[in-house]
Amino acid sequence: MMLRFIPTPSTSAFNIGPLQIHWYALCLIAGIAVAIWLGDKRYRALGGGKSIVADVAIVAVPSGIIGGRLYHVITSPANYFGSDGDLSRAFKIWEGGLGIWGAISLGTLSAWIYYRKGLKSDREGVLPFAKFADALAPGILFAEAIGRFGNWFNGELFGKPTTLPWAVEIPPYNRPYLYGNFETFHPTFLYEALWCILIAVVLLKKGKLLKPGQGFLFYVAAYCFGRFFIEILRIDYASHFLGLRINVWVSALVFLAAVWFFVLLGRRPQAVPTAESDNL
Repeated sequence: MMLRFIPTPSTSAFNIGPLQIHWYALCLIAGIAVAIWLGDKRYRALGGGKSIVADVAIVAVPSGIIGGRLYHVITSPANYFGSDGDLSRAFKIWEGGLGIWGAISLGTLSAWIYYRKGLKSDREGVLPFAKFADALAPGILFAEAIGRFGNWFNGELFGKPTTLPWAVEIPPYNRPYLYGNFETFHPTFLYEALWCILIAVVLLKKGKLLKPGQGFLFYVAAYCFGRFFIEILRIDYASHFLGLRINVWVSALVFLAAVWFFVLLGRRPQAVPTAESDNL
């Protein structure tokens, strides 16, 4: 008989000898590997040098993970602080909880600083940072999509109750308060993964029509647009402001900022890039 819902995996980890491997961590690692591989391929296609993307990733990836975790902890303080909180859980990344806003912000900032200051000025194939960011954008989107399946293994990031054929079944111990009698919910982790893949495909197909820097800004704006509506569907605990989840506000504000910068870059005359110039 065909299932009328998507089941949540019965386990989020497996053992190899004394080691416990978490599927969430594997999804993150796989996503990072895809982002670096595709980013390097696209960067070199633009004329960039070999191993530059990998070199920057050594700094940007840990910074992104730290930034993502900090954002999650700050916006979900009840889980980590106060009488009912457990601060030690802030270091348990395998349990889930990486805020994309913090990951992209700190990861991009550290990449930009290292790209400008850490790479040797006379190194061959160092393109403007705008082109570097554009080259990485589709890979980052695929990484986000792969990472969201880690949330599936953890039984998290689902939305309001639904009986749609693609609803995800959530175990009773993972259901939020007041939703204990519902069994199936919107798989918002899947919605976000599919949205990220769609944006990545658009960039791969049409990105050449954009000016340097616009590809990355298109990624940010398009992601925020979809995340705004996906976030409204979610029912897990989150901090609110004026009746809306913090991430709803962040999605809207970052979307507006990205669109504004996208338009500004579109109005700039096309400049001849040099190794020392920066367009983003």
